[in-house]
Amino acid sequence: MSVDLEKYFARIGWDGERAPTLDTLRSLQHAHVLGIPFENIDVVVGTVPSLDLTDLEAKLVAGSRGGYCFEQNTLFADVLEQLGYGVTRYTGRVRVGARPGEIRPRTHLVLGIEVPGDEGRYLVDVGFGSIDALLEPLPMIPGLVREGRGRRHRLVLEEADGPAPVWVLQARSGDTWIELVSFTLDTAPLPDINVANWHVATHPRSPFRRLFVQRTYIDGHLSLDGTTLTRTARDGTVTVERVDDPEALRELLESEFGIAPPPGVRPER
Repeated sequence: MSVDLEKYFARIGWDGERAPTLDTLRSLQHAHVLGIPFENIDVVVGTVPSLDLTDLEAKLVAGSRGGYCFEQNTLFADVLEQLGYGVTRYTGRVRVGARPGEIRPRTHLVLGIEVPGDEGRYLVDVGFGSIDALLEPLPMIPGLVREGRGRRHRLVLEEADGPAPVWVLQARSGDTWIELVSFTLDTAPLPDINVANWHVATHPRSPFRRLFVQRTYIDGHLSLDGTTLTRTARDGTVTVERVDDPEALRELLESEFGIAPPPGVRPER
């Protein structure tokens, strides 16, 4: 089963050229990030998110819901494959917030995309859930700095203990580069992705056991981390407030994040 492209395009408000070109990829990635919010509500209410395409279509496309990396990038990978792109799945280690020398498990999914007629490969990620996340494809050329939709990114290579070099995605924040995620070019088969998805959703120390919702807009970014709501305007202005009331939370999810929350959602501290 594959995702219904017409329904998916309607969901993200996209009506561009469907030829598998770099311009199409750029346009689709940006529309997806704007159109489908990042959220982990299923995990918070005690459910392991399904990565079956039928379930992903019902939830993210038809169900006024979002998802986290495994859901978002699995859905987007299927769309790109239907359009004629080459897609390779990689699992990575999130480095945001990691302590120096800390090795985290591979709990993130990214995509390596091949565009027909283009000799290069591009890193695509529609499920990172951060104000510093990619909004456009990033050429997989070490050291190349690329600005896309006002955000600057680059990939650097690290020496590794094993045979595979480690790629690190970095984002420019003020005067510094911050590390987002690291990965190797080992293809991630579906069983490995399913295990990582299960680990993220069930491990008692998983950061996704608390509520985490984000929405990217053309003119800003909205983030809910537990009970802390952060609004970031396009000019960099930041306002912070708390959301402690269950009814206020449901109204916020529906009106500003565009999410129809399932029963049982409460503010998570």
